[in-house]
Amino acid sequence: MLLALFGLMIVGATFIYSATVVNESARQLPIYKQEFFKQVIFYLTGLAMAAAICLIDYRRLARWSLVAYWISIFFLIAVFAVGVKRYGAQRWINFGPFQFQPSEFAKLAFVLAMANFLSRPPDELRLRGVFLKALGMTILPFVLILKEPDLGSSLVLLPVALAMMFVAGVPKAYLKRLLGSAAIVVALLMVDIIFAPPQWRLPLEDYQRDRLLVYFGKDFVPRNATAAERLQAQERQRKKQYNVEQAMISVGSGGLTGKGWRQGTQNALGYLPRAVAHNDFIFSVIAEEKGFLGSVTVLTFYTVILFTGIRIAGQARDRLGKLLGVGIVTMLFSHVFINIGMNIRLMPVTGIPLPLLSYGGTSVLCSLVAIGILQNIHIYRRS
Repeated sequence: MLLALFGLMIVGATFIYSATVVNESARQLPIYKQEFFKQVIFYLTGLAMAAAICLIDYRRLARWSLVAYWISIFFLIAVFAVGVKRYGAQRWINFGPFQFQPSEFAKLAFVLAMANFLSRPPDELRLRGVFLKALGMTILPFVLILKEPDLGSSLVLLPVALAMMFVAGVPKAYLKRLLGSAAIVVALLMVDIIFAPPQWRLPLEDYQRDRLLVYFGKDFVPRNATAAERLQAQERQRKKQYNVEQAMISVGSGGLTGKGWRQGTQNALGYLPRAVAHNDFIFSVIAEEKGFLGSVTVLTFYTVILFTGIRIAGQARDRLGKLLGVGIVTMLFSHVFINIGMNIRLMPVTGIPLPLLSYGGTSVLCSLVAIGILQNIHIYRRS
């Protein structure tokens, strides 16, 4: 796991440099202002935090899980009052040189709190009230993150909660009803996107609806639109399709071995938008410059971490350790699946970062702390 972890961090720093230092003005910036240098600082800070986490038994950490959960809820509420709005979403709190994204911290705090809550005797998990409390713990951060709006991050909470409930031993009847309700919501969303007239549509943000229309291949032009409305809708559709198409071209043009580091034309010439190349679409940069072999290498690193995490969860000495391991592995897997899926058009475009590869301080720190907790479970498995 540690070798795979360091491999991902080396790949991340290398290709963030490639994705950002592509023009003369960027190369002339002082090194401390360049994204790859900041990312290295985030890596070092996150490793220090992960090492510190390993010094404290995870059972002692779990005692503070509810405090961490409510602190995360406080920050999710505070972001609406003092948050910074970017790209149509209010997801960040500005702390001077560092911007904090509460939703990333909330996902990790949620895993800790849910693991601690579900590690009760199996008989208690059969009670309807316990299930409803666990459901409430999931819905509260889900709604707050969705309100930012950040549909991708909020959806990550659902598979994490389901996996942890299943492993904990929550009755399957409750889980089937929950899955059935989720399936109905997804079906309604698809019907809303594809067929519903404007007056019946669900309250989604315009850019979220546009991303889903692109994913389902639907025309943006409304029925009975005027000529001006038609032109406006077509231009909006062209812009929304652009990122997805350029990411697909980047992945496909890399071939077997890629074009070479910093030789990717999609990135260097700005076809893959530079505002997202080093975060949401970093996998496209890697696929173009290192090809299929580079992509497989990245997937291998993630596979090692995820399967080692499953092994750690299986070897945990108690239910708390097992649930923590399952929650963290599910959270990391969801991030990897959604981000790479949107790069190759298997998933709609969302703002989900690729763990340890995408540029971003909060994401890197929370990912490293999560892996530190996995190591903690492994260290204290016999104590």
